[in-house]
Amino acid sequence: MYDRAEIKVRAGAGGDGVVSFRQEKFVPFGGPDGGDGGDGGDVAIMADDSVTSLRALERRRFYRAADGESGRSKKKHGKKGKNLILTVPVGTVVLYTAQVGGDAVIADLEEPGQQAVIAKGGKGGLGNTHFASSTNQAPQIAQRGETGEENSVILELRLIADVGIIGYPNVGKSTLLAACSAAKPKIASYPFTTREPVLGLVEVGQRSLVVAEIPGLIDGAHLGRGLGHDFLRHVTRTKILIHLIDGSSASPVADMIQVNAELSLYDSALAQKSQLVVVNKIDLPQVQAQLAEIKGAFGTVAASPRFISAATGEGVAELMAEAMEMVSQVTVERGGGGKIVRKVFHPQPRVAGPSVHKEGDTFVVVAPELERIVARTDVSSPEVCRQIRRQFTRLGVSKALAKAGVKPGDKVRCGNLEWEW
Repeated sequence: MYDRAEIKVRAGAGGDGVVSFRQEKFVPFGGPDGGDGGDGGDVAIMADDSVTSLRALERRRFYRAADGESGRSKKKHGKKGKNLILTVPVGTVVLYTAQVGGDAVIADLEEPGQQAVIAKGGKGGLGNTHFASSTNQAPQIAQRGETGEENSVILELRLIADVGIIGYPNVGKSTLLAACSAAKPKIASYPFTTREPVLGLVEVGQRSLVVAEIPGLIDGAHLGRGLGHDFLRHVTRTKILIHLIDGSSASPVADMIQVNAELSLYDSALAQKSQLVVVNKIDLPQVQAQLAEIKGAFGTVAASPRFISAATGEGVAELMAEAMEMVSQVTVERGGGGKIVRKVFHPQPRVAGPSVHKEGDTFVVVAPELERIVARTDVSSPEVCRQIRRQFTRLGVSKALAKAGVKPGDKVRCGNLEWEW
């Protein structure tokens, strides 16, 4: 399983609008007929239950959607750029790589077919037909298409399971999962035998639940020590936890407290998750001899552990039955299994109005619509300059400059065009 990938995405740029005039034989009236550019394609992430890992996305770090085509004469609009849809496993969380303030989560894809746009395509530029008026019947200006959004995102696969088995390395998590389900995790007597979470389906009567073995946590796991972050992210989706403790440990209670501390330090919400505390390896003679002492020690911290032997199967069926009841109770408390509101990213609208700031002795106008006109137009013609000046009033640029204190003779810049006011 490959459960984390970092990629960079860029949406398609919008196509340019066109300056064109109708010139047809035997047609007495001409006029502007430049078409609009097509919008750029979006980049989206979609959950697909046929995809099992993020490895394919990790091999290639940069993804780009198609650009929109430029407009044509006869008011023909350019073709929209094709969207790029990247498929990921169900349970993938999409986050911003660098987020200053706010929530870094873009989307949490918990169901097959669920999608989220992570980079919005640029809008196509307007053709010169949009700038025609009663006083400007031959507009020679058009817009350039907008550039597409570009983002760096992290994809994290977090397993969706009813029950998560947690605990220190070598407490018997793999053995317990093998004893209660048909899963076949690797079992050995050295730490970190399991290198990735393993899922198993457990049947209890007529019902079933999905159990995930979360590989061994160590002190400092919340800081990423061992494979801390790789393991802890999978705990967040589980409904309840089976906290497995080695009965032969020097201090089972201290082990429980330390693992819970790591959960809380990683995500405070994990500390509120329901737990079944379970002491394993009661088949060992030294554990049998200390059962009364172990029960007394847990009593001092108000914990009531269950005692099992994953190796022999003693107490495992009863444990799974209790886990099933707890899972059912948690589902009811969350609203009878109703849908939980999921966070899905919706791109925010771009800046609505123009703004002006000063760089040295130059007033700089930030007005995307005007910048796109300037970038697409040859400003060497006096008539073109006159038409552009008309856009200052239409777009509110003149008002913004006056508010900023511009005076005749001051330098003004917008995009790649600089002039004297």
